[in-house]
Amino acid sequence: MENRRKLLAAAAVGVSAALVLGACSPPEDSGGGGDGSSVTWIVNQPGGGWNHNAPEGGSVYVIQMVHGVLPVTGFYNPEGQWEWNSDLIVNTPELLSEDPMVWEYEINPDANWSDGEPIDADDFIWAWKMNSGKEELCAEICNSRGSDVDVLIESVEGSEDGKTVTVTIEEGTQFPEWYAFGMDGLYPSHLAEAEGFDLDTPEGMLESSHWFNENPVTVSGGPYIFEGTPELDGRIVKTVNEEYYGPTPEIQEIILQVNTEEGSWVPALTNGEVQGGSPASWSDDVITQLEDAPDVEFGIESGGSWEHLDVNLDNEALSDRALRQGIFTAIDVQNIATRTYGEKFPEVEPRTNHIFSSSSEYHEDVITPTGQGTGDTEAALELLEEAGYELNGDTLELDGEAVPALRLRYTAGHVAREIIAELIQADLAEIGVTAEIETTDDLGGTLAEQDFDLMIYGWSTTPAFASSSYLYWHSESLSNHGKLDNPEVDELAERAQNVATSAEAAEFANEAAALVAEEAYVLPFVDTPAFYFYDTNYLGNVTDNNTQSRRAQWNQHEWTAVN
Repeated sequence: MENRRKLLAAAAVGVSAALVLGACSPPEDSGGGGDGSSVTWIVNQPGGGWNHNAPEGGSVYVIQMVHGVLPVTGFYNPEGQWEWNSDLIVNTPELLSEDPMVWEYEINPDANWSDGEPIDADDFIWAWKMNSGKEELCAEICNSRGSDVDVLIESVEGSEDGKTVTVTIEEGTQFPEWYAFGMDGLYPSHLAEAEGFDLDTPEGMLESSHWFNENPVTVSGGPYIFEGTPELDGRIVKTVNEEYYGPTPEIQEIILQVNTEEGSWVPALTNGEVQGGSPASWSDDVITQLEDAPDVEFGIESGGSWEHLDVNLDNEALSDRALRQGIFTAIDVQNIATRTYGEKFPEVEPRTNHIFSSSSEYHEDVITPTGQGTGDTEAALELLEEAGYELNGDTLELDGEAVPALRLRYTAGHVAREIIAELIQADLAEIGVTAEIETTDDLGGTLAEQDFDLMIYGWSTTPAFASSSYLYWHSESLSNHGKLDNPEVDELAERAQNVATSAEAAEFANEAAALVAEEAYVLPFVDTPAFYFYDTNYLGNVTDNNTQSRRAQWNQHEWTAVN
């Protein structure tokens, strides 16, 4: 990891860009620290919904927005080790039985939502039903984007006035990462009941899922609480939850400002309009500005997310695997890595596995043997010609008909993906395929609606991987946006979840990834380099954490104010 502290007297090198920020500088009377301290932090894309369990809300941006408001059972620290949230969970959960798997949470007796209602088993039961994938528990499987252990749970029961929660896995099944249940944050089930939703019925659960997606929670079970009406595409203000049952944060107010204009980030930082950010996107220009910025600390390392290209298999032309293989072979992934991230992060390299980065002990190269990502135009055309395609001038044809133009989409304002899209467009032109580039302001909605032919986006990862292949590719997963339907992949994805150890799960995950590579369904690009930055005049104890979507916000409750 590269960490740099800049304490220069010179003014930062700025860029000509309009600053669209509705936030104010830290209070002058406190110097940005002490009582009443306020921090404005950049979130680089809007969210699509408030329910992080749903496809629309299941983005890194929403996870960052609700962080500190929704209580979590535990988290991965920057070293990738699991830690229980000792504010909420007062025991150290262990397996009470291995067949079936059973464990218990003992909830802090003082742990309440900010309105005085207890955080209890009902909130765990709601999370389980939401992500169970079972129609009998939630109609239309609650529009869940999929989850980890939840799909294997047989029951969640409360005792001791709901403060003891017992979780039982279905008999005959196993899950190596059972402890991760609830790590993205629990929702207050009592609010859904107050709205009149009958959570004992599948229909009521579905209604509550939609309601939580459309409405930010008005109470808090964490150290911070939303103030006013937070905006998914604008400004989110979090203030200290005075009813919190754990330690009081030093930073009294955190303002999350959605700002997609990368060129404005460092000028806003040096002007004191924001105090930091850990964007889920990358720009060489931003890094250059940070190198010259005074009183700024920033770090760069291989990130906890990976960029890739997905194919919509419901597109008639793309339903032909040979065309997909030709397209993936024509794309030069090394060139993508170099052109997008190589100047400021020369360590970047093509990713060759959908589940595991090259640094993982479980990594197997499933891409190189296929020839995909090589940018080999000649090999791509040979594959296509063998399948009956013909390059007629500048147009690829099948049976005398031109392959239709393909809509290639990415998130508006994402500089790296803009470069990637243009490189792909040029690569595909070499084999006679037209890619028409379009952006989207709603990544979650675009994916959920399957409104693309080819889509560039990223997956955030954690050290927990047993459910990744299910989440990405299982035919019943709502996160399988391009609609792959491969029974062998389904079986392997299910088996990866139903084993006792991570090593066993990795075997099945790698087998599934190899099949997906053969299908030419998802082409990995790179592990996205991640960076964070903050103004040392105002903040201390800020560290990045690429093992989770919250990134540098992971320990926001421990940030310190510089007086």
